[in-house]
Amino acid sequence: MQNNREGLLIVISGPSGVGKGTICKIILERNKNAKLSVSATTRQKRQDDIEGVNYFFKTKEEFERMIENNEFLEYMQVFGMNYYGTPRAFVDEERRNGHDIILEIDVKGAKKVKELCPDAVLIFIAPPTMSDIKTRLLGRGTESQSEIERRFNEAFFEIGHMEQYDYIVVNDVIEKASKAILDIIEAEKCRTSRNDELVKRFKEVIESYDESSAGK
Repeated sequence: MQNNREGLLIVISGPSGVGKGTICKIILERNKNAKLSVSATTRQKRQDDIEGVNYFFKTKEEFERMIENNEFLEYMQVFGMNYYGTPRAFVDEERRNGHDIILEIDVKGAKKVKELCPDAVLIFIAPPTMSDIKTRLLGRGTESQSEIERRFNEAFFEIGHMEQYDYIVVNDVIEKASKAILDIIEAEKCRTSRNDELVKRFKEVIESYDESSAGK
């Protein structure tokens, strides 16, 4: 007996340097049903960008029209310049097709998604300690000292909102943290509320059995 259910909407957040990107990559490799959400943006298309794969590229007018029509689960404008947002239509269609959609977004965006999609699964990836975040940021060697300090300050803000999430996973060992999230995804699929069609089918079988038994 097969249960045709829609895919999960999984929101993953955490401070810069906590390992979100690596964990998402592992999830996609091991859960072939999972897909990363594709954002819409007003930034210029680069040479290697593919429409509908890297981003959905929009003009500022198109993006703002989508905002007016409530077509985003969440969106933001970076430094007062380019817009970035999660199109509701893309996520809804992929979920209807049975795909688990992963959003890697900040705590503000996660809150907006949860308001619009109460069944979204919010997972916060936390560092073992705050000093681990600074060590990881320094270890990347890709940012200036001022940028590292900015990201470190943002980390305090993000961690201060972790209680809004359904799950908290500490990334002390990347393999262990990735497995924990994969286990969460599987557990969520077993929730009674996500298996109403299966429950309905078994109830029909039970009712049919009761009726046949009563006729004997």
